[in-house]
Amino acid sequence: MKKTGMAKSDAKKLMGKMVAPGTTGFGNGLAAVDRREQRKRDQALGLVPFAVKLNGDLVQKLQALAKERGVELNDVVAEVLSKGLAD
Repeated sequence: MKKTGMAKSDAKKLMGKMVAPGTTGFGNGLAAVDRREQRKRDQALGLVPFAVKLNGDLVQKLQALAKERGVELNDVVAEVLSKGLAD
């Protein structure tokens, strides 16, 4: 086999390892399990993913408020929305 053929074969093997399900060759296996477990915990708590686009200044204010209080950004956003929607 020629040198280029061997290099091509090695590249195919490497690409196969990168996309093979259940492999942890590049450190992705553990992160996927953690995200899956986190999703299950969030669903058990009744949490629903909710993506929005906000002005950058508003996001900075929310992040600063979360840092000031020492809580997660999700908690601050939920509190602000609850207060804003209260009748």
